[in-house]
Amino acid sequence: MASECEGKSSWPELVGVEGEVAAETINRENPCITTVDILLEGTPVTRDYIITRVRVWVDEKGIVTKVPIIG
Repeated sequence: MASECEGKSSWPELVGVEGEVAAETINRENPCITTVDILLEGTPVTRDYIITRVRVWVDEKGIVTKVPIIG
């Protein structure tokens, strides 16, 4: 799927950091992102693709467990 938004689209370096820190980093590194959702692993979500959204998956301690990507 082609991206209309320039900037980073994934943040593998954020795996292992706190979710709030990851969200701040994502917002700083890609100004096209308007929504960063911090979600507990296993939370049900829709399967739609939104180019201005990033989902940050965290464990019960709030630590990022998956590479955050646009979508």
